Amino acid sequence: MDKFDVVIIGAGPGGYVAAIRAAQLGLKTAIIDKEKELGGTCLRIGCIPSKALLTSSDHFHFISKEAAKHGILVENSRVDLPAMLSRKDKVVKALTGGVRQLMKSNKVALFEGTAMINAPGKVSVKTGNGETQELESENIIIATGSVPAELPFARFDGTTIVSSTEALSFAEPPAKLLVIGAGAIGLELGSVWNRLGSEVTVLEFLPRIAVGFDLELSNLLQRALTAQGMKFHLETKVTGVKAENGHAVVSATKGGEALTFEADKVLVAVGRRAFADGVIGQGVGVELDDRKRVKVDRHFQTNVEHIYAIGDVIAGPMLAHKAEEEGIACIENIAGKAGHVNYDAIPGIIYTNPELAGVGLTEDQAKEKGMNVRIGKFPFRANGRALANEDAEGLVKFVADAETDRILGAHVLQHAASELIAEATSVIEFGGSSEDLGRTCHAHPTLSEAVKEAALAVEKRAIHIVNR
Repeated sequence: MDKFDVVIIGAGPGGYVAAIRAAQLGLKTAIIDKEKELGGTCLRIGCIPSKALLTSSDHFHFISKEAAKHGILVENSRVDLPAMLSRKDKVVKALTGGVRQLMKSNKVALFEGTAMINAPGKVSVKTGNGETQELESENIIIATGSVPAELPFARFDGTTIVSSTEALSFAEPPAKLLVIGAGAIGLELGSVWNRLGSEVTVLEFLPRIAVGFDLELSNLLQRALTAQGMKFHLETKVTGVKAENGHAVVSATKGGEALTFEADKVLVAVGRRAFADGVIGQGVGVELDDRKRVKVDRHFQTNVEHIYAIGDVIAGPMLAHKAEEEGIACIENIAGKAGHVNYDAIPGIIYTNPELAGVGLTEDQAKEKGMNVRIGKFPFRANGRALANEDAEGLVKFVADAETDRILGAHVLQHAASELIAEATSVIEFGGSSEDLGRTCHAHPTLSEAVKEAALAVEKRAIHIVNR
């Protein structure tokens, strides 16, 4: 029986990053994954392939809709979808291969197969040919991630009623795509196929899109996506989906009115669920919560000593970077160091165009907590670089404590929001104030100047707008 200091189940962002950190700290480490390609959902069928398609489709949108504004005339532009999908697959292959190389370089033992914890310190690995190998480890980390959530009346068939996995590889843009759910996955993949020619309709049960993000900026995002051709039906409850012969009929209600939608494809994007099915053997005793997530303490340890869990399989936002931070912190705790994760400084992003990014508290969340706050805003239409780029949609918004000026939250709507949010995240991590950020010199002309101006606007000191 092979013996290790740490065995990690799952080679997604949380698992493989944890393995690398464990190796750095001198721990004999093994990682187990059931897939040949490492990197989990994020690298294989989630974050990376979706961003590849978002970028490619955005390039096409620019050429066909925006290039003329720059004096660039392109006639008869078209999409070679097989080439676009092939590029996406090449990006995935490069990154998953890179993770495998990182495991080798860090001397992490890799086992391919389905893992089960049989007892504290004991893990079995069943390979594809049916063989079983036993591993012994002082510490075990569950990092098995999540899977798309289904609706009871709209089970995935992989053809007409699909998850995000299938929606990354349509053979052709569906004439009509209906998206159930207006969160990050639905909005991003809806954007991809809208840009490539599909008629996209989004149904959302709640009265807004992008729940969890700043309401003001979410509303602006909806307006932008509507202008791009996407259709939204909010406060709409889907009650049934019938699929037959490559066609779907979706039933819904809104305000007591019965609605019917027809579609060639139905993307169910109502969220994801923690996945630990078959990983924890009977009698091991690891506790799950009411949503079947693994329960852990602040050190990521379960109720069973030396069994830990991180990432999507535990409570919290299902984000790759959150899983990575937890993986590092978990290993450092195992190694006797003070690993921690600041959950107030984990950004969330929707990679549409414009992108929507946020970190910390929204204005509404702060007020719900009874906090006295000041708000600073700055629109990109007053930013020189944004105007030069012909990309002046959106704004930056800060939420700061009215007494201490400490930044509680930051929110950005802009093509480059995913990059701009990092500065605000760093300031929040260090407990900084809007004045700290506003007094920091930013290069000109840059989009980041809008971040500085929004921070100055908290105290009505912005330079390039009239402060109110």
